[in-house]
Amino acid sequence: MSPQQNDSPPPGSLAHLQSLPSWLAGRVAARGRSLVSEAIAAHGLKLQHYAVLATVADEGPLAQADLVRRLGFDPKDVVLLVNHLEREGLLLREPDPRDRRKNAVTATPPGRRLLHTCAHLADRANEQLLAPLTPAERRTLLALLTRLVQD
Repeated sequence: MSPQQNDSPPPGSLAHLQSLPSWLAGRVAARGRSLVSEAIAAHGLKLQHYAVLATVADEGPLAQADLVRRLGFDPKDVVLLVNHLEREGLLLREPDPRDRRKNAVTATPPGRRLLHTCAHLADRANEQLLAPLTPAERRTLLALLTRLVQD
């Protein structure tokens, strides 16, 4: 097939870039993050706060250094995030029982309740994101994305 007969955009063009699966997946991810961020913002949280709170609730008590490793966030950012969540009464920082030189972070009952609220809001935001798809298309998309993430 000659280049003139090919329906795909010419390599090197903006249209070509925007037709790449990696570009499209990134745009969908950015839209999804934006929707979830907007949904939880009313509770004074950013997406990174939500990630810290969820990680601590699932795996806590957790040393801050372990939290940094699990999330892949910058250590200084984690300190600021934990400080914010602690000020709000959502996390508790205490000496780590395994190593008293370190702090361990635990989710408080209000933190766990807010996490439940955020999960509900994130689900609603994702419903909005996927609204143009039929239920069958959603299941297919999730199965395909799961396969791509597992590779």
